[in-house]
Amino acid sequence: MSAVATISFEKTLPDLGTFSLHPLDLTEDIAAITDWVNQEYAYYWGMQSHTEQQVKTFYQDLLNRQPDSVFIGIYQEQPVFLLECYWAQDDQIGKYYPARPGDMGMHILVAPSEQKISQFTWGIFQTIIAFIFKNPAVNRIVVEPDIRNEKIHRLNLRAGFVYDKTVQLSHKTAGLAFCTREQHQMALQSAKLAVPSNQTHSLVSHLHPAIWQKVNRLHLRKAISEFSHECLLFPEQLTEKADKDGYHHYRLDDPEYSVNYHFRARRLALDHWLIDADSLRKMQAGDWCELDFISFIIEFKQQLGISDTVMPTYLEELTSTLHSSAFKYHRNGIDVEELVNADFQTIEAEMMEGHPIFVANNGRIGFDAEDFHKFSPESASDMRLVWLAAHKSKAHFACIEQLSYQQLMEQELGEAEIAKFNHQLILLGLNPEEYLLMPFHPWQWQNKLPSVFAHDLANRKLVYLGQGTDVYQAQQSIRTLFNRSHPQRYYVKVALSILNMGFMRGLSPYYMATTPGINDWLFDLVQKDAVLQGYGFRLLREVASIGFRNSYYEQAIHGDTPYKKMMAMLWRENPLPLIEPNQKLMTMAALLHHDQQGKAFLPALISASGLPTQEWIRRYLDCYLSPLLHCLYAYDLMFMPHGENIIMVLENHIPQYIFMKDLAEEILVVNPDADLPEKASRVKVSMPEEMKTLTILSDVFDGVFRYLSAILDEQGGYSQERFWQAVADCILDYQSHHPEFSKQFVRYELFTPEIKRCCLNRLQIANNRQMLDLSDPALSFKFADNLTNPIAPFVKNIANVV
Repeated sequence: MSAVATISFEKTLPDLGTFSLHPLDLTEDIAAITDWVNQEYAYYWGMQSHTEQQVKTFYQDLLNRQPDSVFIGIYQEQPVFLLECYWAQDDQIGKYYPARPGDMGMHILVAPSEQKISQFTWGIFQTIIAFIFKNPAVNRIVVEPDIRNEKIHRLNLRAGFVYDKTVQLSHKTAGLAFCTREQHQMALQSAKLAVPSNQTHSLVSHLHPAIWQKVNRLHLRKAISEFSHECLLFPEQLTEKADKDGYHHYRLDDPEYSVNYHFRARRLALDHWLIDADSLRKMQAGDWCELDFISFIIEFKQQLGISDTVMPTYLEELTSTLHSSAFKYHRNGIDVEELVNADFQTIEAEMMEGHPIFVANNGRIGFDAEDFHKFSPESASDMRLVWLAAHKSKAHFACIEQLSYQQLMEQELGEAEIAKFNHQLILLGLNPEEYLLMPFHPWQWQNKLPSVFAHDLANRKLVYLGQGTDVYQAQQSIRTLFNRSHPQRYYVKVALSILNMGFMRGLSPYYMATTPGINDWLFDLVQKDAVLQGYGFRLLREVASIGFRNSYYEQAIHGDTPYKKMMAMLWRENPLPLIEPNQKLMTMAALLHHDQQGKAFLPALISASGLPTQEWIRRYLDCYLSPLLHCLYAYDLMFMPHGENIIMVLENHIPQYIFMKDLAEEILVVNPDADLPEKASRVKVSMPEEMKTLTILSDVFDGVFRYLSAILDEQGGYSQERFWQAVADCILDYQSHHPEFSKQFVRYELFTPEIKRCCLNRLQIANNRQMLDLSDPALSFKFADNLTNPIAPFVKNIANVV
């Protein structure tokens, strides 16, 4: 029998108008279809590079086998979609589940749009489902989209489809889903009513089988890659010769669980494992089975060295990381070609990965489901700060020399809001002059302050004033907030007592007291250094801070504790007022970003610049690496230079210079004899000589360039060898221009044959509540076998440099 008995259909939708369907005409419609299947977005259709004759032959054959199974959708007299229908019992998909009579499958391809029409694709989807269900022989619709096709997953869920499982077809890994008439009608009715009961579902709507399987696969790839890099796992190479793409086949065994993982990978410089995610397969007791990231961690618990004490919290962090990743793949993501032209905060919220090294990088233990949607960076939700008045007997304000408390409040709050808060204090019989106005993260107020600081609230050492009027957006670091209402105002960084990546994310009131002074000293150093000014190197100063002390915990505990870090915050400069009108800002973390289709941002950015890759990389290294070299050689000064700490300034997509942030808490002067003013003395530390070059060789090479070079090699047409040559050239160029630091070049030798393999995941696995002893972080580091230095081949003798 024919797939669909009805050969024509019309449906009129409010705000859109009428859609109609007619059977495919091999004479009239093939030219349009050929154009559609060759569009980049039609990758999943599987007919790219087909000629018009090939497309016609394919559909002639299909219609010979299944008459009345292919239809063209019409809107405003123009073809807008292609529909293929088939009976599941007669199709390959029927072998992967108990197919029933009346199970109809469908494939949909939408034409490229000349102009965007709101809800247009959803209108097409409703029309198709109504068309299919008009046939009384159809009992339910079955779909099997590629698990990577996020757009169709969202439409399926909205239409009422229920995902059952993931199946491995001959040509793709698919999410199998079903929808009955009743389920579709309920979905449409629910959308109309928007009843409160759906709010709970909206918190977990991103958790469905296809997306969950995808993020499990991606995080399993990362786990094998990073744990192998840190010499915790040792996959066995199965092939002597690499394939045409340079990949070898590997197997990773766990005999205790009778488990084998198979995959293709390339081993790049710095022992970076570039794994083909689609090649990952799991065999258990001789049978292929579904990938499960958490099961993998449990299976390899012994090899990874995870103790029973650490394991429960670590599993929660990993599951939370998967949850966050599923949300990112469920939302309407922006393709990298479009993202390169996006504004500062759009790029910030679009980041998919988090810290590139840590496997558990989005733990956020303490957030509930609603908190995630309200406060996570990827949600980009609006939030308002909670303001309290803090009595000066227990609070401390500090600021840079050019600022005062009054100036700061007038800029950040405005006279009307200051007057409102002061009036509330007066109504309580309190003197506003005795208090500091202090903002807090709403989560901190709701979950910590009323209980932990109950005595201070009861005794009016703290007074609740209410929410501020300005709207803020969380940045990638989660506790740094950008002012959306007044984008020229300062960032606010607040204490947030959630556990994330090995630390409770509080802020020390004692450190806050000295933070602006350290920034004054550092800013003065940078401003007076002609070399740094030549690179355009700039700082985002932490201009003011407030810390409030809890006297009970001060008396009870002499050492460090998160309970001493619940009430502190700072204001940081905002780069937006500091750049020219023709310049744009971008987090450097974006250089490692991949969109939902797996396309890398960096090659798209370089392409948009119009520069050859070699020249773009040279300019980038001049902006980023060269200032770090100078600070190390000239001042024994180290930053924490990972991508999230750096904001790039670009013109026409070309790097011009960088802003460095997170200063007072993370900079170090690794010369205990350095002559520093008293206000900056706490950044001066003693460190073993062999550890000092890690600021470049580990933090930059292993923490940034290892990933960046792999992206360029894999997707940018720029080999890793050429990249590391460019890095070596940058260092050699700096050294040739600064012979005055020749002794430092030998002391801080960057061309050493081997470099220490610093293992951050080992740190987190050892103690995921306090990874480092902050009083002496060097003692906490964990290392494995040394790495081969990728720039060592490019200089034979350090004496040649000087």
